[in-house]
Amino acid sequence: MRKSLSLAALLLASACGGGEPQQTRTSEDLQTFDVAEEPPAPMAPPPPAPVARSAADESGPAIAPTAAPGVAFDYRYAFRLPAERVAVVQEQHAQACEKLGLSRCRITGMRYRLVNERDIEAMLAFKLDPTIARQFGKAGVETVTQAEGMLVDSEISGVDAGAEIKRANRTDAQLNEDLRRMEEQLARPGIRSDERARLQSEAQQLRNMIRANQATREDQEESLATTPMVFQYGSGDLVPGFDARSPIRNAIEQAGDNFVSGFAAMLVILATLLPWALLLLLAAWLVQRFGRRFVAKRAETES
Repeated sequence: MRKSLSLAALLLASACGGGEPQQTRTSEDLQTFDVAEEPPAPMAPPPPAPVARSAADESGPAIAPTAAPGVAFDYRYAFRLPAERVAVVQEQHAQACEKLGLSRCRITGMRYRLVNERDIEAMLAFKLDPTIARQFGKAGVETVTQAEGMLVDSEISGVDAGAEIKRANRTDAQLNEDLRRMEEQLARPGIRSDERARLQSEAQQLRNMIRANQATREDQEESLATTPMVFQYGSGDLVPGFDARSPIRNAIEQAGDNFVSGFAAMLVILATLLPWALLLLLAAWLVQRFGRRFVAKRAETES
């Protein structure tokens, strides 16, 4: 009996002891299953926020030509603005020039044109002191951007006027030397009349070439003393620029010119042929009115 009880107790202990590992393995199996599960897909990063246009973007690239002695620069800017701000910005640019004084800035041209109900075209031209031209152009662009406008075209070109002046000086020296030799030949006694006339003609040609060369040199010196600058304005669908070969605009203008030319030609033809047409109608009416009577009377006379 005791053996039976001891055997039963031993079996019960073995059953209890074996249950714990099984439970542990089950827990481990569950944990392994959780780890082996496919992890959730990572969230996509949010799209980058749109970058707002800054004033620097609307004022064009910060590129300016390097100041070089003997180079004459020419500045051109084109802006697009709301129609109601074109006149205001144009007046602000003119006032900025007037504040600098005539010795540093002069207004050399102005235009303001209402193209249609929405579009306005305007222009302002200056002659500036070369030392302030770059800063004046930059300030003009900032004025436009502050007025909710933008720069649409910018062009800075340069001409080596210093080299042209040096070349003109060398040419002038050579021409003066040739003229001096020509005058020495004319001063010799005993020159024939035909030879004297030829030398005088050549001397006059040299004088004309010297004057033309001096005018060219003065123009180059003037280009170094003052810098031209042009502001062009446009609104609505009109975008100002410096390329005159706009196909759409040229096509519209050409169509309008053709229509006007054709209408004028038709008026000329009508005015030329109308008197003759009236004369022919009058002749036909006279023939129809009196011709039959004449033929009838003639027939009666012959019969």
